[in-house]
Amino acid sequence: MNRYRIRISVDGKRKLYYIEDQENYDIVLLPSKYLKHKADANRSPNTVRRLALSICYYLNYLDQTGTELLQVAKKSFEEQSSHFGQFLYWLVEGRHITDNRTAKTGNGTCNAYLKDVFRFYLFIEEEYQQFGELKALSYNYFMAVDAVGVKKSIRSRSFKGYLKEEEHKARAAKKDEIVEILKACTNIRDRLLMLLLAETGYRIGEILGIDYSKDIDYWNHIIRVYFREDNENGARAKNAEYRSAKISKDTFDFLNLYIAEYRKLLQHQTSLFVNISGDNIGKPMNVEAVYSMLKRMEKKTGIKITPHMLRHYFGNERRKAGWSLELIQLAYGHRHIQTTI
Repeated sequence: MNRYRIRISVDGKRKLYYIEDQENYDIVLLPSKYLKHKADANRSPNTVRRLALSICYYLNYLDQTGTELLQVAKKSFEEQSSHFGQFLYWLVEGRHITDNRTAKTGNGTCNAYLKDVFRFYLFIEEEYQQFGELKALSYNYFMAVDAVGVKKSIRSRSFKGYLKEEEHKARAAKKDEIVEILKACTNIRDRLLMLLLAETGYRIGEILGIDYSKDIDYWNHIIRVYFREDNENGARAKNAEYRSAKISKDTFDFLNLYIAEYRKLLQHQTSLFVNISGDNIGKPMNVEAVYSMLKRMEKKTGIKITPHMLRHYFGNERRKAGWSLELIQLAYGHRHIQTTI
């Protein structure tokens, strides 16, 4: 049994993650303080959860190899490089998995876990400078001059032990696939959900966070995204930035039809998308319900579509229509244009 595990506490409507030592049931201070810091910095719950997983895996690796967290900083550059390289292979072999699964973790995911661990060490360096910095993460500085002659310092990490990743091949949904899924949908809500994902390029968490009483400009057919942490279904925008998207007249008419059809359910709360059957009828729809719906559509049509594939469809269609990459970046809510590219 692994020594460390993730625990969750609820502060109002906010989830706080911390790491517990199962030998004595104590909270492990440094990682738990780091996770609290990330939650206070308004990082998304999914991001904080992934950080908690990464750190928990690493602590269990340290325990199994008989290494102390803060002893790692005292190792030589070669020792640290070997240490983190072995952690990657430990992850690839699936030794962090405690259930009966035998599938190995992909290289990209393992690299992401290690990068999270490095971020944790950087936090320790800033908070507790007496522990020193990781030599495997030492900065290389050099000066560069941009197009207008401004000098700036650029730094890069020296760790070179990341696993080779397969090229990311993100597939966009195709128009005929979307049409077939729309035909297979048995209710107005699911059709509207598909249409809005394809027409706005919003993330699924952003769509599920729409407040129909505040976020929709019914006069101009515009849907806005605001950063909120108190949605009942846990949905929220990824970045704390306002965005808006104009939808077509046909989709707007369909939106009004949906609101009229389910007005008795919608009048008791403000989330646009709600459960329309089952024990949670009238409650805000969550991400799991969306993926369950898309799985049912896949069984009916043989077509696999995810919310992110609809987001890619949006970007591809805008690019074909002549939008600049900068405009698509703004519409996507990307912080870096390389992500858009």
